[in-house]
Amino acid sequence: MPKRYWYVIMTYIIMQLSGAFLVPLIDKLNIDRFTFSVSWSIISFVAALVITLLLLRPDMRQGSDRNASGAGGIIGWSALGVAMAYMAQYAAVIIETLVLGIKPGSENTMQIMEIARAAPIFIIIPALIAPILEEIIFRKIIFGSLYKRTNFFIAALASSIIFGLVHMDVTHIITYTGMGLVFAFLYVHTNRIIVPIITHMAMNTITVIAQFSMDPEDLDQMLEQWEKMQMILIGG
Repeated sequence: MPKRYWYVIMTYIIMQLSGAFLVPLIDKLNIDRFTFSVSWSIISFVAALVITLLLLRPDMRQGSDRNASGAGGIIGWSALGVAMAYMAQYAAVIIETLVLGIKPGSENTMQIMEIARAAPIFIIIPALIAPILEEIIFRKIIFGSLYKRTNFFIAALASSIIFGLVHMDVTHIITYTGMGLVFAFLYVHTNRIIVPIITHMAMNTITVIAQFSMDPEDLDQMLEQWEKMQMILIGG
């Protein structure tokens, strides 16, 4: 793996942990924690994205592979990728709820939506910035490096599990893994990292808009109805 890839990974890790190191400073300066957290999250994500793109300039100069999809393929596979990702997500939810008995609803998503409702500007992170960083790191770097040494399934599964663990939502690791497998397939099939990026952006944006426009009580009611349906289907 090139050194610049390790630098990108280190940048991402530092960005994720940076907020925790600043907590003592917040207390000393008597700054509102929520306001600071939202502001710092946006600043740190943007900074990490800029640094990542600068580090990957050699990759950008190389140009695209001959087998890479053109503009039409990028648009088509990105749209199809959204449908594939939702199908994978739906299949994973069925396994989690009906087989493993895990309650539906991602804690990670709910936390993001709580912040977004209080500070709408925060939406730019899950909708735009995070998908770019995550696809570069988990698909281009981690999956791409493993794929050169192993086969698709091992590389895709390993990178997808890491992708799920980073979201700190172990309960729904199957859902994150399913989506990661789809993103890896799109990357290999089109030979364009922009395709899983667009698909990831679209999925996150749709999810954020759908939940942002939905009253939290309505969302809880939907989850309760799903649990009742689960009890009917499997008898409790």
